[in-house]
Amino acid sequence: NISCLVLDFSSALPRMTIVVMIIGDGVFPFYLVKNDCNPVTGIEWVDIKHRTLVSVLLTMSWSFSTSLLPAVAYLVNDWRYLIATVTTPVLVAIISWWVPESARWLISNGKVNSAHFYLSKCAKFNGREEFMVLSKIIIVEDENRKYSFVDLIRTPNMRQLALLTGILWFGVACTYYGISFNIDGFGVNIYLTQFIYGIIEVPAKVFIILFVDKLGRRLTEAGTLSLTGLVIIYHFIPTLTVLLLSSVCHTVSLGKMFSEISFTTVYLYTAELYPTVMRQNGLGYCSFMARIGVAVSPLIMILEDTWSYLPGTLFTLLALSATLSTFFLPETANIRLPETIEDVYHLRQLHLQRCQN
Repeated sequence: NISCLVLDFSSALPRMTIVVMIIGDGVFPFYLVKNDCNPVTGIEWVDIKHRTLVSVLLTMSWSFSTSLLPAVAYLVNDWRYLIATVTTPVLVAIISWWVPESARWLISNGKVNSAHFYLSKCAKFNGREEFMVLSKIIIVEDENRKYSFVDLIRTPNMRQLALLTGILWFGVACTYYGISFNIDGFGVNIYLTQFIYGIIEVPAKVFIILFVDKLGRRLTEAGTLSLTGLVIIYHFIPTLTVLLLSSVCHTVSLGKMFSEISFTTVYLYTAELYPTVMRQNGLGYCSFMARIGVAVSPLIMILEDTWSYLPGTLFTLLALSATLSTFFLPETANIRLPETIEDVYHLRQLHLQRCQN
């Protein structure tokens, strides 16, 4: 936030470049906290029935903010005032310091007394009766055990999970930005176009709330990601666009909706796949793979000079490859969250048994 305000007073290109680099270093951790920690904390506090609803509602802020931004930019034309206007409210984020850790995380890390304290407050707030004393729970895991990114590859099941989710996130992010880079807009001004891009995500999230528990995480992710790839290839081939879609507007609408459903679902799905002791590390690693996909996406676009159909072909292949990885992951709908690395093994065994049956 401070760096953004400093940018307002930067006039020389070298100074602006340095400040923008500092902003990037600061925004990415904030992005991880907002997009990864919020859904994780949300689903760890609620029961199985409300996991989807809470997870999706926590991501609604992104869609509404994206829709609100063009209105603010239209009213505040000067870029310096615009930066100051959109960054100043970030100061409110300081209240996140007082957001407690989830009881699941506290128990998994041996902090039973803290978990009991917060659960007691929740029970009192919701008018529920007092529950059993958590201090009687025996913590099998070592309290002093500290988990790191190395634990993502320490066991065969975690290695397989990290590999598959990494491929999935790379493909989701790459195709999401691929379809964004390949749209010419709706033939209207940039403010209205940006508003449409943002507001079209809302019905996509409503779809997730209504159907993802019924269809399952795997089918929803695989289906929407495959459809995103098909929309991309249709957009790159004009003849198909004319035959199958009446206008570019329809291409953009369908592609944006499918890719948004895919992106929102993958957050929920991944958070349910990783155990509590490794959930944040797992999502951090997946976000890293997504950033690589975002960086690769414009490089694929350059290949259009070599062959006009090549970018669309590559994006579609990436989408289908990521789709294939979902079929090797277990279904997590209506299943309790894994708490330890051993739970990941049991979830995998349950998936194999279902496949055999």
